Amino acid sequence: MDGGIGKMGRRRFLGAGGAALAAVGGGLALGSAAEPEKWDETYDVLVVGTGFAGLSAAVEARNAGATVLVIDKMPVYGGNSVVNGGDFAAPGNSFQKEAGIEDSPDLMLKDMLKAGLGLNHPELARTVAERANENLEWARDYIGAEFTRLNFHGGHSVKRSVQTVNQSGSELVNKLLGKAQELGAEVVLRTKMDDLVTDASGAVLGLKVRRGYKWPDEASGKAAFFRARRGVVLASGGFSRDTALRMVHDPRLTDEFGSTNHPGATGEALLAACRAGAMDVQMDWIQLGPWTSPDEPGFGYTPQVCERIVGYGLMVDPATGKRFFKETGNRKERADAIIALGHPAVILGDAAAVGSQVVPLGLQKAMETGAVRKFDSLQGLAQAYGIAVEPFLAEVARWNGFVEKKHDPDFDCMIFPDARPTATPPFYAMRLWPRVHHTMGGLVIDKEARVVGFGMKPVAGLYAAGEVAGGVHGAVRLGSVAMADCVIFGRIAGRNAARIA
Repeated sequence: MDGGIGKMGRRRFLGAGGAALAAVGGGLALGSAAEPEKWDETYDVLVVGTGFAGLSAAVEARNAGATVLVIDKMPVYGGNSVVNGGDFAAPGNSFQKEAGIEDSPDLMLKDMLKAGLGLNHPELARTVAERANENLEWARDYIGAEFTRLNFHGGHSVKRSVQTVNQSGSELVNKLLGKAQELGAEVVLRTKMDDLVTDASGAVLGLKVRRGYKWPDEASGKAAFFRARRGVVLASGGFSRDTALRMVHDPRLTDEFGSTNHPGATGEALLAACRAGAMDVQMDWIQLGPWTSPDEPGFGYTPQVCERIVGYGLMVDPATGKRFFKETGNRKERADAIIALGHPAVILGDAAAVGSQVVPLGLQKAMETGAVRKFDSLQGLAQAYGIAVEPFLAEVARWNGFVEKKHDPDFDCMIFPDARPTATPPFYAMRLWPRVHHTMGGLVIDKEARVVGFGMKPVAGLYAAGEVAGGVHGAVRLGSVAMADCVIFGRIAGRNAARIA
Protein backbone atom coordinates (compact mmCIF):
# COMPACT_ATOMS: atom_id res chain seq x y z
CA MET A 1 0.00 0.00 0.00
CA ASP A 2 1.18 3.53 -0.75
CA GLY A 3 3.01 5.00 2.25
CA GLY A 4 0.95 8.19 2.27
CA ILE A 5 -2.33 6.33 2.35
CA GLY A 6 -1.04 3.96 4.99
CA LYS A 7 -0.08 6.83 7.32
CA MET A 8 -3.39 8.53 6.66
CA GLY A 9 -5.32 5.40 7.57
CA ARG A 10 -9.06 5.83 7.44
CA ARG A 11 -9.27 9.36 8.76
CA ARG A 12 -11.17 11.85 6.68
CA PHE A 13 -10.41 15.52 6.38
CA LEU A 14 -13.34 17.87 6.80
CA GLY A 15 -14.97 18.39 3.41
CA ALA A 16 -13.31 15.45 1.65
CA GLY A 17 -14.60 11.87 1.38
CA GLY A 18 -12.61 8.70 1.86
CA ALA A 19 -12.59 7.94 -1.85
CA ALA A 20 -11.42 11.46 -2.62
CA LEU A 21 -8.55 11.01 -0.17
CA ALA A 22 -7.67 7.77 -1.90
CA ALA A 23 -7.40 9.76 -5.11
CA VAL A 24 -5.04 12.25 -3.46
CA GLY A 25 -2.94 9.36 -2.14
CA GLY A 26 -2.68 8.09 -5.70
CA GLY A 27 -1.26 11.39 -6.92
CA LEU A 28 -4.45 12.87 -8.37
CA ALA A 29 -5.48 16.44 -7.64
CA LEU A 30 -8.83 17.37 -6.20
CA GLY A 31 -11.15 19.19 -8.56
CA SER A 32 -12.64 18.66 -12.00
CA ALA A 33 -11.64 19.46 -15.55
CA ALA A 34 -12.00 23.06 -16.69
CA GLU A 35 -14.53 23.91 -19.38
CA PRO A 36 -12.82 23.70 -22.78
CA GLU A 37 -12.84 26.46 -25.35
CA LYS A 38 -14.56 24.04 -27.72
CA TRP A 39 -16.58 20.87 -27.09
CA ASP A 40 -15.85 17.91 -29.36
CA GLU A 41 -19.35 16.44 -29.12
CA THR A 42 -22.63 17.58 -27.56
CA TYR A 43 -25.63 15.56 -26.35
CA ASP A 44 -28.49 16.14 -23.96
CA VAL A 45 -27.51 13.24 -21.70
CA LEU A 46 -24.20 11.43 -21.27
CA VAL A 47 -24.18 7.99 -19.61
CA VAL A 48 -21.04 6.27 -18.32
CA GLY A 49 -21.35 2.48 -18.30
CA THR A 50 -23.11 -0.17 -20.39
CA GLY A 51 -24.49 -2.43 -17.66
CA PHE A 52 -28.04 -2.74 -16.34
CA ALA A 53 -28.08 0.76 -14.85
CA GLY A 54 -26.45 2.63 -17.72
CA LEU A 55 -28.53 1.06 -20.47
CA SER A 56 -31.75 1.44 -18.46
CA ALA A 57 -30.86 5.14 -18.07
CA ALA A 58 -30.24 5.44 -21.79
CA VAL A 59 -33.60 3.90 -22.66
CA GLU A 60 -35.50 6.23 -20.34
CA ALA A 61 -33.58 9.33 -21.40
CA ARG A 62 -34.36 8.59 -25.04
CA ASN A 63 -38.01 8.01 -24.20
CA ALA A 64 -38.00 11.41 -22.52
CA GLY A 65 -36.87 12.99 -25.79
CA ALA A 66 -33.17 13.51 -25.01
CA THR A 67 -30.25 12.81 -27.31
CA VAL A 68 -28.05 10.23 -25.56
CA LEU A 69 -24.48 8.99 -25.73
CA VAL A 70 -23.41 5.98 -23.65
CA ILE A 71 -19.68 5.37 -23.21
CA ASP A 72 -17.71 2.44 -21.83
CA LYS A 73 -13.95 2.19 -21.38
CA MET A 74 -13.86 -1.55 -22.10
CA PRO A 75 -13.77 -3.25 -25.53
CA VAL A 76 -16.99 -5.17 -24.77
CA TYR A 77 -20.40 -4.16 -23.46
CA GLY A 78 -22.00 -4.94 -20.13
CA GLY A 79 -19.44 -4.70 -17.32
CA ASN A 80 -20.38 -6.84 -14.35
CA SER A 81 -23.95 -7.09 -15.55
CA VAL A 82 -22.87 -9.54 -18.24
CA VAL A 83 -21.28 -11.90 -15.68
CA ASN A 84 -24.18 -11.46 -13.26
CA GLY A 85 -26.11 -14.68 -12.54
CA GLY A 86 -29.32 -13.28 -14.00
CA ASP A 87 -31.50 -13.28 -10.85
CA PHE A 88 -33.92 -10.37 -10.26
CA ALA A 89 -35.47 -10.09 -6.77
CA ALA A 90 -39.06 -8.86 -6.92
CA PRO A 91 -41.71 -9.37 -4.21
CA GLY A 92 -45.15 -10.38 -5.43
CA ASN A 93 -43.92 -11.50 -8.85
CA SER A 94 -45.97 -13.78 -11.08
CA PHE A 95 -43.69 -16.77 -10.48
CA GLN A 96 -44.31 -16.52 -6.74
CA LYS A 97 -48.05 -16.36 -7.30
CA GLU A 98 -47.93 -19.49 -9.44
CA ALA A 99 -46.00 -21.26 -6.67
CA GLY A 100 -48.34 -20.04 -3.94
CA ILE A 101 -45.61 -18.02 -2.18
CA GLU A 102 -46.80 -15.02 -0.19
CA ASP A 103 -44.51 -12.02 -0.28
CA SER A 104 -44.63 -8.24 -0.08
CA PRO A 105 -42.44 -5.15 -0.52
CA ASP A 106 -42.49 -4.70 3.25
CA LEU A 107 -41.03 -8.18 3.76
CA MET A 108 -38.31 -7.60 1.17
CA LEU A 109 -37.50 -4.25 2.79
CA LYS A 110 -37.28 -5.97 6.17
CA ASP A 111 -34.85 -8.52 4.71
CA MET A 112 -32.73 -5.78 3.12
CA LEU A 113 -32.52 -3.80 6.35
CA LYS A 114 -31.66 -6.89 8.39
CA ALA A 115 -28.82 -7.86 6.05
CA GLY A 116 -27.72 -4.23 5.78
CA LEU A 117 -27.49 -3.95 9.59
CA GLY A 118 -29.83 -0.97 9.40
CA LEU A 119 -27.23 1.09 7.53
CA ASN A 120 -29.32 1.20 4.35
CA HIS A 121 -30.59 4.65 3.51
CA PRO A 122 -34.29 3.95 4.13
CA GLU A 123 -35.72 5.88 1.21
CA LEU A 124 -33.38 4.13 -1.22
CA ALA A 125 -34.01 0.63 0.11
CA ARG A 126 -37.76 1.22 0.16
CA THR A 127 -37.68 2.46 -3.44
CA VAL A 128 -36.07 -0.82 -4.50
CA ALA A 129 -38.46 -3.02 -2.52
CA GLU A 130 -41.59 -1.18 -3.62
CA ARG A 131 -40.70 -0.83 -7.30
CA ALA A 132 -38.91 -4.12 -7.97
CA ASN A 133 -41.84 -6.03 -9.40
CA GLU A 134 -43.01 -3.29 -11.76
CA ASN A 135 -39.45 -3.03 -13.07
CA LEU A 136 -39.18 -6.80 -13.51
CA GLU A 137 -42.33 -6.57 -15.64
CA TRP A 138 -40.81 -3.63 -17.55
CA ALA A 139 -37.73 -5.73 -18.26
CA ARG A 140 -39.95 -8.56 -19.52
CA ASP A 141 -42.71 -6.75 -21.35
CA TYR A 142 -41.03 -3.64 -22.72
CA ILE A 143 -37.38 -4.69 -23.01
CA GLY A 144 -38.14 -8.28 -23.97
CA ALA A 145 -35.89 -10.15 -21.53
CA GLU A 146 -36.98 -13.71 -20.77
CA PHE A 147 -37.21 -15.00 -17.20
CA THR A 148 -38.02 -18.65 -16.58
CA ARG A 149 -37.68 -19.83 -12.98
CA LEU A 150 -37.84 -18.86 -9.32
CA ASN A 151 -34.75 -19.13 -7.10
CA PHE A 152 -33.73 -18.55 -3.47
CA HIS A 153 -30.78 -16.50 -2.22
CA GLY A 154 -29.44 -16.52 1.31
CA GLY A 155 -30.86 -13.84 3.60
CA HIS A 156 -34.24 -13.62 1.89
CA SER A 157 -37.30 -14.81 3.81
CA VAL A 158 -38.83 -16.53 0.76
CA LYS A 159 -38.01 -17.48 -2.80
CA ARG A 160 -38.45 -14.23 -4.71
CA SER A 161 -35.64 -14.14 -7.29
CA VAL A 162 -36.60 -14.72 -10.92
CA GLN A 163 -33.82 -15.98 -13.21
CA THR A 164 -33.18 -15.16 -16.86
CA VAL A 165 -33.57 -17.87 -19.46
CA ASN A 166 -29.79 -18.22 -19.93
CA GLN A 167 -28.87 -17.93 -16.21
CA SER A 168 -26.91 -14.79 -17.00
CA GLY A 169 -27.33 -11.04 -16.86
CA SER A 170 -26.33 -10.98 -20.51
CA GLU A 171 -29.94 -11.78 -21.41
CA LEU A 172 -31.09 -8.44 -20.01
CA VAL A 173 -27.97 -6.50 -21.10
CA ASN A 174 -28.34 -7.59 -24.72
CA LYS A 175 -32.04 -6.73 -24.80
CA LEU A 176 -31.42 -3.35 -23.13
CA LEU A 177 -28.65 -2.56 -25.59
CA GLY A 178 -30.88 -3.45 -28.50
CA LYS A 179 -33.72 -1.29 -27.17
CA ALA A 180 -31.44 1.69 -26.47
CA GLN A 181 -30.00 1.57 -29.97
CA GLU A 182 -33.43 1.03 -31.51
CA LEU A 183 -34.56 4.23 -29.78
CA GLY A 184 -31.59 6.14 -31.15
CA ALA A 185 -29.08 6.18 -28.30
CA GLU A 186 -25.44 6.08 -29.41
CA VAL A 187 -23.25 3.55 -27.60
CA VAL A 188 -19.46 3.64 -27.96
CA LEU A 189 -16.75 1.46 -26.44
CA ARG A 190 -13.05 2.12 -25.70
CA THR A 191 -13.96 5.58 -24.42
CA LYS A 192 -12.75 6.24 -20.91
CA MET A 193 -14.06 8.95 -18.61
CA ASP A 194 -11.17 10.81 -16.99
CA ASP A 195 -12.96 13.72 -15.30
CA LEU A 196 -16.20 15.56 -14.90
CA VAL A 197 -16.24 19.06 -16.39
CA THR A 198 -17.86 21.63 -14.13
CA ASP A 199 -18.52 25.37 -14.15
CA ALA A 200 -17.59 27.88 -11.44
CA SER A 201 -20.64 26.94 -9.36
CA GLY A 202 -19.77 23.23 -9.41
CA ALA A 203 -22.56 22.26 -11.81
CA VAL A 204 -21.64 19.41 -14.14
CA LEU A 205 -21.34 20.44 -17.78
CA GLY A 206 -19.97 17.25 -19.29
CA LEU A 207 -17.01 14.86 -19.41
CA LYS A 208 -13.34 14.82 -20.26
CA VAL A 209 -12.71 11.46 -21.93
CA ARG A 210 -10.14 9.52 -23.88
CA ARG A 211 -11.27 8.14 -27.21
CA GLY A 212 -9.58 5.00 -28.46
CA TYR A 213 -8.63 3.89 -24.95
CA LYS A 214 -7.14 0.40 -24.96
CA TRP A 215 -7.60 -1.19 -21.56
CA PRO A 216 -5.41 -1.53 -19.53
CA ASP A 217 -2.93 0.83 -21.21
CA GLU A 218 -3.30 4.09 -19.28
CA ALA A 219 -1.20 5.92 -21.85
CA SER A 220 -3.62 5.09 -24.62
CA GLY A 221 -6.41 7.19 -26.08
CA LYS A 222 -6.82 10.77 -27.24
CA ALA A 223 -8.41 13.43 -25.03
CA ALA A 224 -11.82 14.84 -25.98
CA PHE A 225 -14.57 16.84 -24.30
CA PHE A 226 -18.22 15.80 -24.41
CA ARG A 227 -20.94 18.30 -23.47
CA ALA A 228 -24.11 17.25 -21.62
CA ARG A 229 -26.78 19.91 -22.10
CA ARG A 230 -29.06 18.32 -19.49
CA GLY A 231 -27.17 15.84 -17.32
CA VAL A 232 -24.55 13.14 -16.78
CA VAL A 233 -25.47 9.70 -15.44
CA LEU A 234 -22.69 7.68 -13.79
CA ALA A 235 -23.41 3.95 -14.00
CA SER A 236 -19.82 2.80 -14.03
CA GLY A 237 -19.94 0.05 -11.40
CA GLY A 238 -17.83 -0.60 -8.33
CA PHE A 239 -14.14 -1.04 -7.50
CA SER A 240 -13.73 -4.69 -6.53
CA ARG A 241 -10.83 -5.16 -8.94
CA ASP A 242 -8.81 -2.22 -7.61
CA THR A 243 -6.83 -3.87 -4.82
CA ALA A 244 -5.17 -0.65 -3.62
CA LEU A 245 -8.48 1.23 -3.40
CA ARG A 246 -10.34 -1.56 -1.66
CA MET A 247 -7.45 -1.94 0.82
CA VAL A 248 -7.79 1.74 1.75
CA HIS A 249 -11.23 0.85 3.08
CA ASP A 250 -10.62 -2.75 4.18
CA PRO A 251 -6.90 -3.57 4.55
CA ARG A 252 -7.66 -7.29 4.79
CA LEU A 253 -8.66 -7.47 1.11
CA THR A 254 -5.22 -8.04 -0.36
CA ASP A 255 -4.38 -9.81 -3.61
CA GLU A 256 -4.88 -13.08 -1.73
CA PHE A 257 -8.58 -12.56 -2.43
CA GLY A 258 -9.54 -12.76 -6.06
CA SER A 259 -12.65 -11.12 -7.47
CA THR A 260 -15.75 -12.22 -9.35
CA ASN A 261 -15.83 -8.89 -11.21
CA HIS A 262 -14.87 -8.08 -14.76
CA PRO A 263 -11.32 -6.62 -14.95
CA GLY A 264 -12.46 -3.05 -15.52
CA ALA A 265 -14.24 -2.72 -12.16
CA THR A 266 -11.69 -0.23 -10.82
CA GLY A 267 -13.70 2.79 -9.69
CA GLU A 268 -12.20 5.69 -11.65
CA ALA A 269 -15.53 7.39 -12.33
CA LEU A 270 -16.40 7.23 -8.64
CA LEU A 271 -13.09 8.87 -7.75
CA ALA A 272 -13.57 11.53 -10.42
CA ALA A 273 -16.97 12.43 -8.95
CA CYS A 274 -15.47 12.71 -5.47
CA ARG A 275 -12.71 14.97 -6.78
CA ALA A 276 -15.43 17.19 -8.24
CA GLY A 277 -17.24 17.51 -4.91
CA ALA A 278 -19.55 14.50 -4.73
CA MET A 279 -19.89 12.83 -1.33
CA ASP A 280 -19.17 9.13 -0.77
CA VAL A 281 -20.70 6.76 1.77
CA GLN A 282 -20.03 3.34 3.34
CA MET A 283 -16.95 2.60 1.29
CA ASP A 284 -15.68 0.21 3.99
CA TRP A 285 -18.49 -2.28 3.31
CA ILE A 286 -17.12 -4.64 0.68
CA GLN A 287 -18.88 -7.92 0.07
CA LEU A 288 -17.29 -11.27 -0.63
CA GLY A 289 -19.25 -13.97 -2.44
CA PRO A 290 -19.25 -17.18 -0.36
CA TRP A 291 -20.22 -19.42 -3.29
CA THR A 292 -17.13 -19.17 -5.49
CA SER A 293 -14.70 -22.04 -5.90
CA PRO A 294 -10.89 -21.97 -5.72
CA ASP A 295 -11.01 -24.62 -8.46
CA GLU A 296 -12.14 -22.18 -11.18
CA PRO A 297 -11.33 -18.51 -11.90
CA GLY A 298 -13.51 -15.42 -11.49
CA PHE A 299 -17.24 -15.74 -10.91
CA GLY A 300 -17.24 -19.17 -12.50
CA TYR A 301 -20.14 -21.61 -12.67
CA THR A 302 -20.07 -22.93 -9.10
CA PRO A 303 -22.49 -20.26 -7.79
CA GLN A 304 -25.17 -21.56 -10.16
CA VAL A 305 -24.98 -24.92 -8.38
CA CYS A 306 -24.10 -23.86 -4.84
CA GLU A 307 -26.86 -21.27 -4.45
CA ARG A 308 -29.51 -23.60 -5.81
CA ILE A 309 -28.83 -26.32 -3.20
CA VAL A 310 -28.58 -24.21 -0.03
CA GLY A 311 -31.46 -25.41 2.14
CA TYR A 312 -31.36 -28.74 0.27
CA GLY A 313 -27.84 -29.92 1.09
CA LEU A 314 -25.23 -29.41 3.80
CA MET A 315 -21.96 -27.45 3.99
CA VAL A 316 -19.09 -28.87 6.03
CA ASP A 317 -15.59 -28.08 7.23
CA PRO A 318 -13.45 -30.77 5.56
CA ALA A 319 -11.05 -30.69 8.52
CA THR A 320 -13.77 -31.99 10.86
CA GLY A 321 -16.50 -33.36 8.62
CA LYS A 322 -18.97 -31.18 10.55
CA ARG A 323 -21.26 -28.35 9.60
CA PHE A 324 -20.10 -24.96 10.89
CA PHE A 325 -22.66 -22.37 9.75
CA LYS A 326 -26.16 -22.11 8.32
CA GLU A 327 -26.20 -22.75 4.61
CA THR A 328 -28.91 -20.15 3.94
CA GLY A 329 -27.17 -17.30 5.75
CA ASN A 330 -26.52 -14.06 3.90
CA ARG A 331 -23.36 -13.52 1.90
CA LYS A 332 -21.34 -11.76 4.57
CA GLU A 333 -22.26 -14.28 7.25
CA ARG A 334 -21.25 -17.26 5.14
CA ALA A 335 -18.11 -15.65 3.71
CA ASP A 336 -16.90 -14.65 7.17
CA ALA A 337 -17.55 -18.16 8.47
CA ILE A 338 -15.61 -19.80 5.65
CA ILE A 339 -12.69 -17.38 5.99
CA ALA A 340 -12.61 -18.11 9.73
CA LEU A 341 -11.95 -21.77 8.90
CA GLY A 342 -8.76 -20.73 7.14
CA HIS A 343 -9.37 -23.12 4.24
CA PRO A 344 -12.12 -23.91 1.72
CA ALA A 345 -15.41 -25.43 2.84
CA VAL A 346 -17.28 -28.18 0.99
CA ILE A 347 -20.97 -28.09 0.10
CA LEU A 348 -22.85 -31.07 -1.30
CA GLY A 349 -26.21 -32.20 -2.59
CA ASP A 350 -27.62 -35.50 -3.78
CA ALA A 351 -29.24 -36.39 -7.09
CA ALA A 352 -32.69 -35.37 -5.87
CA ALA A 353 -31.58 -31.91 -4.70
CA VAL A 354 -29.40 -31.15 -7.70
CA GLY A 355 -31.84 -32.64 -10.18
CA SER A 356 -34.78 -30.60 -8.91
CA GLN A 357 -33.01 -27.29 -8.24
CA VAL A 358 -30.08 -26.90 -10.63
CA VAL A 359 -30.44 -26.07 -14.31
CA PRO A 360 -28.68 -28.88 -16.26
CA LEU A 361 -26.61 -26.48 -18.37
CA GLY A 362 -25.22 -24.76 -15.26
CA LEU A 363 -24.34 -28.11 -13.71
CA GLN A 364 -22.68 -29.29 -16.91
CA LYS A 365 -20.51 -26.18 -17.18
CA ALA A 366 -19.50 -26.35 -13.51
CA MET A 367 -18.51 -29.99 -13.91
CA GLU A 368 -16.53 -29.23 -17.08
CA THR A 369 -14.31 -26.82 -15.13
CA GLY A 370 -13.75 -29.49 -12.49
CA ALA A 371 -15.08 -27.26 -9.71
CA VAL A 372 -18.15 -29.47 -9.20
CA ARG A 373 -17.52 -33.21 -8.90
CA LYS A 374 -19.85 -36.22 -8.95
CA PHE A 375 -19.56 -39.26 -6.68
CA ASP A 376 -21.34 -42.60 -6.46
CA SER A 377 -21.14 -42.67 -2.66
CA LEU A 378 -20.73 -40.38 0.33
CA GLN A 379 -17.65 -42.36 1.32
CA GLY A 380 -16.04 -41.65 -2.04
CA LEU A 381 -16.89 -37.97 -1.71
CA ALA A 382 -15.30 -37.78 1.74
CA GLN A 383 -12.12 -39.51 0.59
CA ALA A 384 -11.78 -37.20 -2.43
CA TYR A 385 -11.82 -34.09 -0.22
CA GLY A 386 -9.73 -35.53 2.62
CA ILE A 387 -12.66 -35.66 5.04
CA ALA A 388 -12.68 -38.24 7.85
CA VAL A 389 -15.40 -40.65 6.73
CA GLU A 390 -17.09 -41.63 9.99
CA PRO A 391 -17.63 -38.11 11.43
CA PHE A 392 -18.85 -36.98 8.01
CA LEU A 393 -21.37 -39.79 7.64
CA ALA A 394 -22.64 -39.09 11.15
CA GLU A 395 -23.08 -35.41 10.25
CA VAL A 396 -24.99 -36.26 7.08
CA ALA A 397 -27.29 -38.49 9.13
CA ARG A 398 -27.83 -35.66 11.61
CA TRP A 399 -28.61 -33.24 8.78
CA ASN A 400 -31.06 -35.71 7.29
CA GLY A 401 -32.91 -35.84 10.58
CA PHE A 402 -33.25 -32.05 10.51
CA VAL A 403 -34.53 -32.19 6.92
CA GLU A 404 -37.20 -34.69 7.84
CA LYS A 405 -38.38 -32.46 10.69
CA LYS A 406 -37.89 -29.26 8.61
CA HIS A 407 -36.00 -27.67 11.50
CA ASP A 408 -32.27 -27.14 12.11
CA PRO A 409 -31.60 -26.70 15.84
CA ASP A 410 -27.84 -26.46 15.27
CA PHE A 411 -27.61 -23.41 12.95
CA ASP A 412 -31.19 -22.47 12.04
CA CYS A 413 -30.73 -23.13 8.33
CA MET A 414 -33.89 -22.54 6.30
CA ILE A 415 -34.96 -26.00 5.11
CA PHE A 416 -37.46 -25.79 2.26
CA PRO A 417 -40.73 -27.74 2.26
CA ASP A 418 -39.67 -29.82 -0.75
CA ALA A 419 -36.22 -30.67 0.67
CA ARG A 420 -35.44 -34.36 1.12
CA PRO A 421 -32.67 -36.17 3.04
CA THR A 422 -29.28 -36.25 1.32
CA ALA A 423 -29.33 -39.95 0.48
CA THR A 424 -29.84 -40.53 -3.26
CA PRO A 425 -26.71 -41.05 -5.38
CA PRO A 426 -24.98 -39.66 -7.29
CA PHE A 427 -23.75 -36.96 -4.95
CA TYR A 428 -22.37 -33.64 -6.14
CA ALA A 429 -19.84 -31.55 -4.20
CA MET A 430 -17.71 -28.43 -4.59
CA ARG A 431 -15.13 -26.49 -2.61
CA LEU A 432 -15.95 -22.91 -1.60
CA TRP A 433 -13.62 -19.99 -0.93
CA PRO A 434 -14.85 -16.34 -1.02
CA ARG A 435 -13.91 -13.75 -3.62
CA VAL A 436 -14.49 -9.99 -3.58
CA HIS A 437 -17.85 -9.49 -5.23
CA HIS A 438 -19.63 -6.19 -4.56
CA THR A 439 -18.73 -2.79 -3.13
CA MET A 440 -21.75 -1.52 -1.21
CA GLY A 441 -20.30 1.95 -0.77
CA GLY A 442 -20.24 4.64 -3.41
CA LEU A 443 -21.64 8.06 -4.22
CA VAL A 444 -24.40 9.47 -2.05
CA ILE A 445 -27.65 9.71 -4.00
CA ASP A 446 -31.21 10.66 -3.12
CA LYS A 447 -34.31 8.78 -4.24
CA GLU A 448 -34.30 10.79 -7.48
CA ALA A 449 -30.80 9.39 -8.25
CA ARG A 450 -29.26 12.85 -7.87
CA VAL A 451 -25.67 12.78 -6.58
CA VAL A 452 -25.30 14.70 -3.32
CA GLY A 453 -22.32 16.95 -2.63
CA PHE A 454 -20.58 17.97 0.58
CA GLY A 455 -22.95 20.89 1.03
CA MET A 456 -25.68 18.26 1.47
CA LYS A 457 -27.30 19.45 -1.74
CA PRO A 458 -27.48 17.72 -5.14
CA VAL A 459 -24.61 18.35 -7.53
CA ALA A 460 -26.37 20.05 -10.44
CA GLY A 461 -26.48 17.90 -13.55
CA LEU A 462 -25.06 14.74 -11.97
CA TYR A 463 -26.89 11.43 -11.38
CA ALA A 464 -25.74 7.95 -10.41
CA ALA A 465 -27.19 4.45 -10.38
CA GLY A 466 -26.07 0.91 -9.73
CA GLU A 467 -22.92 -0.13 -7.89
CA VAL A 468 -21.24 3.28 -8.25
CA ALA A 469 -23.92 4.59 -5.85
CA GLY A 470 -23.92 3.77 -2.13
CA GLY A 471 -26.48 3.59 0.63
CA VAL A 472 -29.00 1.24 -0.96
CA HIS A 473 -27.74 -1.96 0.62
CA GLY A 474 -26.03 -0.89 3.83
CA ALA A 475 -23.57 -3.45 5.17
CA VAL A 476 -24.61 -6.38 2.96
CA ARG A 477 -26.36 -6.61 -0.38
CA LEU A 478 -28.72 -9.54 -0.61
CA GLY A 479 -28.22 -11.73 -3.63
CA SER A 480 -30.34 -10.87 -6.70
CA VAL A 481 -31.20 -7.37 -5.45
CA ALA A 482 -28.53 -5.84 -7.71
CA MET A 483 -30.58 -6.26 -10.87
CA ALA A 484 -33.56 -4.54 -9.26
CA ASP A 485 -31.39 -1.75 -7.85
CA CYS A 486 -29.65 -1.08 -11.17
CA VAL A 487 -32.76 -1.10 -13.33
CA ILE A 488 -34.85 0.97 -10.91
CA PHE A 489 -32.32 3.72 -10.23
CA GLY A 490 -30.96 3.58 -13.78
CA ARG A 491 -34.43 4.39 -15.12
CA ILE A 492 -34.94 7.12 -12.51
CA ALA A 493 -31.56 8.65 -13.33
CA GLY A 494 -32.19 8.60 -17.05
CA ARG A 495 -35.60 10.22 -16.79
CA ASN A 496 -34.45 12.91 -14.41
CA ALA A 497 -31.26 13.71 -16.32
CA ALA A 498 -33.29 14.17 -19.50
CA ARG A 499 -35.66 16.63 -17.82
CA ILE A 500 -33.00 19.15 -16.83
CA ALA A 501 -33.33 22.19 -19.11
